[in-house]
Amino acid sequence: MPKDRRSPGPAPRPVPDGLDAVDRQLVRLLTADGRMPNNALAEAVGIAPSTCLTRVRSLRERGVIRGFHADVDLAALGQPLQALIAIRIGAHSRDEIDRFRTKVPRLPGVLSLFHVSGANDYLLHVSASTPDALREFVLDHLTADPAVTHAETSLIFEHVRATPDVRHSSTSRTPGS
Repeated sequence: MPKDRRSPGPAPRPVPDGLDAVDRQLVRLLTADGRMPNNALAEAVGIAPSTCLTRVRSLRERGVIRGFHADVDLAALGQPLQALIAIRIGAHSRDEIDRFRTKVPRLPGVLSLFHVSGANDYLLHVSASTPDALREFVLDHLTADPAVTHAETSLIFEHVRATPDVRHSSTSRTPGS
């Protein structure tokens, strides 16, 4: 590959400027509860509310906090079926990968697209209303795509979201805690 061309995928993000213990604690608390009010966040960290607001704003501007998201009950939206679809791409040209990466996240029911290493190139997290709708999604959008040489679907029976332990920093844990 010529030196002036980068590998497929998004441009690397710069490493955020030094995060101190307060910044890391703010990130842990907001990861656990993205709707935590500023006053409660400031009190939990032991800083003034105005300082807290400035620090959270700085974390957002530096790209440490990329956004706040709702954890949605897909079944309540009529999409109770979830699956992970392992995808292999045939030609690993930059144009094909860029086209695929641009197209797939916009497809109906797509929750996440992961570029992975190993036998597969991508893992696609999708939701669907029924098994038939999932099958149609795979046939219409994946196996019909000329870049896709293989798609393997695994149903998700249960998804448990990790809940971070906000009481301890990763550097202050003792063995066995």
